[in-house]
Order: sequence, then structure tokens, then C-alpha cells
Amino acid sequence: MLLLIIMALSRSLPPADAPRARCCPWSGTPQGIPAEPGHLPASARVELSDYRSEILVLPGIALAIMAVLSLAAGWVIAGRMLRPVRTMAERLQQISDRNVHERLAVAGPRDEFKDLADTVDGLLDRLETALDGHRRFVANAAHELRTPLTVEHALLEEPLIDPDATVEAYRASFERLIAASRERGQLLESLLTLAGSEHGRGRTEPVDLAGLAEQAVRDRALGLDRHGLRVRTTIRPARTLGDPTLIRRLVANLCDNAVHYNVPGGMVEVATRLTAGQALLTVTNTGPVVPPEEVDRLFEPFQRLRRVADDAHHGLGLSIVRAIAVAHGAVLTAHARPGGGLTVEISFPAMS
Repeated sequence: MLLLIIMALSRSLPPADAPRARCCPWSGTPQGIPAEPGHLPASARVELSDYRSEILVLPGIALAIMAVLSLAAGWVIAGRMLRPVRTMAERLQQISDRNVHERLAVAGPRDEFKDLADTVDGLLDRLETALDGHRRFVANAAHELRTPLTVEHALLEEPLIDPDATVEAYRASFERLIAASRERGQLLESLLTLAGSEHGRGRTEPVDLAGLAEQAVRDRALGLDRHGLRVRTTIRPARTLGDPTLIRRLVANLCDNAVHYNVPGGMVEVATRLTAGQALLTVTNTGPVVPPEEVDRLFEPFQRLRRVADDAHHGLGLSIVRAIAVAHGAVLTAHARPGGGLTVEISFPAMS
């Protein structure tokens, strides 16, 4: 390209008045003129000077023209190359929480821009899922909090509209008010625990899963006897690092779930052990048949397979378990038992 520009410039120059001497290609000087300028006549020296000036000027002009053309070509090419990025940026600026379902959906061959657009679409998928989960959580929490408030209002209003209400009636209403207030307090405590565990664990200390499992079984001895449940424990040493308070709550929630959603005369199994560098906690319970496709849903907030008549639970126990496990880098697996009930296994990194 540069050579073509130089040739075009050389042809466009006006012809000199006197014929120019031909240049010897290997010497860089006109033919027939000695290479030593000191031995040249004045006319030859002027001609040689003009020749050398021409050699310097033409490439300079050619380089200037080439630079301008290169900048223009680079600007055009860069604009065409970055046009998909500008298009994606404009579309992303139009996406908000109201239309987060929209995607870039860039078509075409697989290249860097296609990979970038697909990555952004994947991010939008995860964001949409998180927003939907947040909306469901807020709606369910509002519903669960509204129920005890409605009950409390009715209990307060009942003796006031009864002109023959006695002290015993007031006392009974107050006792039910206390129970409703206690239920609402448990719900708020569960919500705070869930929010705290999702933000990550607090302090990190050695935790003995075996000791926590034994203590959880002892604390629920009365409930096990009241429901006529049999207990089978296989407690072996299993130590991990984590937040003792959160892991204690995890073990307690698993045991509460195994006791509460069981059948009369059923069984609860609690086991801890070390295997392949992992500290395992397993809680198994009999109970109603759980459809396999419903198992994952049980670990979502406010999700229950069915309600129980004296149910003071709000469907937060297993969601808290999952949040605590994730905060500790543990792997949670659950599956429905063929005869009914659930088996939950949590694998913590073992303490070295």
C-alpha cells in the first residue's frame, strides 16, 4: 500500500525543466556522476540535492497519507466490531425488575461476543430465579405473620363483645393470646436465623457432630415418648470446623422434623461418622410417603408437604438446615424412603 502511494505521488509530480540523470540502483546517485559530492560540478550538485529531497519528501507524504487512511479504516473496523457490544449495552440498560425475563438472545456463529451474551443471559436467569424466590418468600412471610395477628385480634375482641364474659373466659383468652404470641415469636426467630445463616457463618470453632447429635436426641426424649417413636442411634466421632450455634440449630431442626412429621410407633435414626475426609450427619425418619419430586421443594421456605393439626411449625426448619449447610460448605442430600419418611445426609469437611 505504501509503495502504491509513493508511485502515485511520483507520477503526479510536474516534470523538471532539465532532464534528470538516471539513478544507479546500487549506488543511490545519478548515473555518470561520481559518488563523491565534492568532485561534482555545481549543476550536478543541485540536481543531486533535488533528487535526495525528492526521495525524502515522497515517503514522508506517503506515510502521512497512510496514517490518515489507517486511522479512518481502524475507526470504521472498530465501530463495526464494537457494534454488538453497544447493542447489548443498550438492551441491558432497558432491563429492570419488571422485565428481567427478557434476554439478549444473540444469534450468529460462536465467537467472543456470542459467549459474552450467553454468559449475561445465564446471569439474568439466576437473577430472575433469585427475585422470584425473594417475592415468594416475602409473600409467604406476610401470610404467616398475618395469621397469628388475626387470631390475636379475634381473641381480644371475643370477651369484649360478650357482656356475660367471666374471669375464666378472660383467662382462657389470655392463655390463647400467649400461645399465639409465642408462635409468632418462634416464627420471627426462625426468620432471623434463616437470614443470618444465608449471610454466612459467624465464628469458626471445632464442632463435635457426635456430641450435638446425642444432645439433640436427649432433649427430645419426651417428644419421642409422647409420639411412641423408637430411636436408633449410631454415633461415632465426627468433628468439623464451623459455627457451633448454627450447627447445633441444624441438628436440632433435623431431629424436630424427624419427630414432628412421623407416624405413631415410627422410628427415628440418627448417625454420625467420618468417611473419606468428610464428617457425615444422617437423620432418617419414618412417616407419610413423600413423592420423590417433592423432596427438593421441602427445603424451600414455608414449604410443607401437609399441615398437622397442632402444627406450630411454619415450614422454615429444613430451609434453615439448607442455608446453614451452604454457609459451611457442606453438601446436603435428601431422598424419600420407599415406605414413607425422609433421609437427610449432610457432609461437612472433616477437621484435619
